[in-house]
Amino acid sequence: MTSRDSIAAAAHPSRKNKNAARVGHPISFIAGPMLLLASLPAAAQAVPVAQAGLAPPPATFTPGPYRIAGTVVNAITGEPVRRATVAVLSDQESQTIESVKSDNEGHFALPRLPAAKYQLTASKRGFRTAYYDEHDEFSTAIVTGADQDTSGLTFKLTPGAVLHGVVSGDGGDPVESARVMLFRKPRAQRLGERTVQTETTTDDTGAYEFSNLAAGEYLVATMSEPWYALHRSTGPAGPKQPNDAAAALDVAYPVTYFDSTIEEAAASPIELAGGSVETANINMHAVPALHLFVETPRKHDGSIARPELRQSIFGTQVSAESLGLFDAMRTGSVEFNGVSPGHYELAQGDPPRVMDLDATTSQQVDATAGTPSVGVSGTVRTASGAAPPDDVSILLSWLDGARAQEPVLTMARKGRFSFDAVPPGIWALSAESGAPDGRGMVLAAISTTVDGKVHAGNQVAVRDSPLSIIVTIAQGETRITGFARKEGKGFAGAMIVLAPKDLAALRAVVRRDQSDSDGSFSLPNVAPGQYTVVAIQDGWELDWSRPDVIGRYLPKGVAVTVSDKQGKLMTMTDPVPVQPR
Repeated sequence: MTSRDSIAAAAHPSRKNKNAARVGHPISFIAGPMLLLASLPAAAQAVPVAQAGLAPPPATFTPGPYRIAGTVVNAITGEPVRRATVAVLSDQESQTIESVKSDNEGHFALPRLPAAKYQLTASKRGFRTAYYDEHDEFSTAIVTGADQDTSGLTFKLTPGAVLHGVVSGDGGDPVESARVMLFRKPRAQRLGERTVQTETTTDDTGAYEFSNLAAGEYLVATMSEPWYALHRSTGPAGPKQPNDAAAALDVAYPVTYFDSTIEEAAASPIELAGGSVETANINMHAVPALHLFVETPRKHDGSIARPELRQSIFGTQVSAESLGLFDAMRTGSVEFNGVSPGHYELAQGDPPRVMDLDATTSQQVDATAGTPSVGVSGTVRTASGAAPPDDVSILLSWLDGARAQEPVLTMARKGRFSFDAVPPGIWALSAESGAPDGRGMVLAAISTTVDGKVHAGNQVAVRDSPLSIIVTIAQGETRITGFARKEGKGFAGAMIVLAPKDLAALRAVVRRDQSDSDGSFSLPNVAPGQYTVVAIQDGWELDWSRPDVIGRYLPKGVAVTVSDKQGKLMTMTDPVPVQPR
């Protein structure tokens, strides 16, 4: 029924907007020399106040003759869930209209509802709050009316899982205030899609706990520093180890994964079922710390080019601290100390050079090592030939799986944009008009032009020399509505996919939805072009972003053409047949 819709979707987590058009992860802004964007998804769902039945009903609510009723059951055991809060929300505003508690048999009934479309939620302590028939960011709305049977619903609530453990150091002593990171793998790993992360810290006994987790496969990593560690600066003249007792205290904990390994590839996955409680203890071992010395040349404005040492943990970048940053104005060098042996990525110089560094010994890093980041500039034009919006946010998201890289953002002013330093690799370009705060309109980047060659879609290949591109965008202003049917009846819960005729542009312009209880669906912000709409039963595990996968369903889909003058609403006259997975 709904999906997240904007470059800044993290700031607006409510599901009230069924009209989501973006495919991707929520992100939020942080400061940095390149306006880096950090992905901060949470493993547990936020619950709007309205879902708990606490918001007052809208002033315009008028009781009607229809009802929504059913049974709340435990999704794992099938047993009824008593005293669960079930609420109906208005489809557009997500305001609570009515709420009720399930009885001892899990039954609930919400009577006196007018004919309309509603979101339906349920919540209870110990269970994960959910929308009806929820799949990722989508769910099925309930449609009441004279010909709709909405009195026999089965609302499945999944118990939250718990993962806990103890982090200990050498000798079995607890590691207090250790940073424990939990990563959940997406159900279908797609190009450019990361595992999602949440984190906590250990208490004074070394214990940690993650609760109310969704079922799935998880990975755990922990970072800390021995409480007794003493890192002495060895000076910018060159790496050397102090020859006194303090050397024994110059130690560090490597990033350690469950089950107590320092190799990411050897990390043991943890499978959590709904309601399960699992233990993951981790033991960390201190090793001699390394010292890395990096030159800090002056920029054109007189400031220093601050180096950054980053370590990738399941696709999430973690930066190391450096010493002597202020002294670098005098010495021309900074020191990273307390570094544990391992694999890092170092950005140094101006423009930054990015290098992979296997740190096994203390060393002075070669200032010419690594691949230089390059400038990426371009022009935005529209498919219709009209002038582009005055302010367009341009986002480059990393698609290369070889190493992690944060997205980068800039603004296009009067159709022109520029990134000062972009590391080589494959990037996906996306655009949004207006400020990147969730209120702008998503613009489909339907093609890019490099050296006179037009490439469908939004992928950009950055190499070792500056890149100039033309980005063609289409302003998606048309909403497509229709019905998914099976054996002549409206079908609820089908995955609806709108795929472009040219599947090379699939990731840039695809739209998805979940059919509601009467089979209806809505695909918003569709750009002009030729498409096929398909409905797939139980299709939520499919890797729909792969052209060869979604291509199997296109022959039985329904073709749709959106013109430049289509308008705000387009209703499909032919129903979309529901296909088996």
